[in-house]
Amino acid sequence: INVAEETGLIVPIGAWVLRTACLQAKAWLEQNGPFSCVAVNVSPRQFIESNLFRTIKQTLLETGLPPGALELEITESAVMQDPEITLQVLHQLQQLGVRLSIDDFGTGYSSLTYLRRFPVQSVKIDRSFVIDLPDDEGSKTLVRAIIALAHELKLFVVAEGVETEAQLSFLKAQQCDSLQGYMFSKPVAPEQLENGFMAAGFKIGPPNAPG
Repeated sequence: INVAEETGLIVPIGAWVLRTACLQAKAWLEQNGPFSCVAVNVSPRQFIESNLFRTIKQTLLETGLPPGALELEITESAVMQDPEITLQVLHQLQQLGVRLSIDDFGTGYSSLTYLRRFPVQSVKIDRSFVIDLPDDEGSKTLVRAIIALAHELKLFVVAEGVETEAQLSFLKAQQCDSLQGYMFSKPVAPEQLENGFMAAGFKIGPPNAPG
């Protein structure tokens, strides 16, 4: 990924990933009915150098996926490289109807002023803050603060990298809205994901987040 980012190959790779994810989500939508959304990561270079809004809009038109069924995850460091340009692009995507999330939250240098202004619906707490929970007091304090701040801003909170029952219990006690990590599942192929959820009687997709 680092080499692709440095050479610029991440832009066409990212466009391929986006299209593949949208096609898969559209197939799930037709087969199983409505679900919340499919999340796709957007790299810093993809966000800055490509015409992201045009790419997203064209991909949604070509695949037939409703904009509300797509969530874009943009890293905190990417959104802060040029906050004013970021703000314009995020507003365009918001008007399109796409959901927006700040990924790896807490690892960058985001201004609270910009965090309040960015039209995002959720933040994802970086795994580096989760890995030492609940034993490390510093991690506990930071995670509590992030969840409290995000909820004050009416943002949905996801914790990444959950691997133990102790981490799960702590995050649930802090009213973290959603959790992800190897405790629940390692990355799997689309067919395995679909079969697993259907066997358990669940619809595919995360719980509905407040918008």
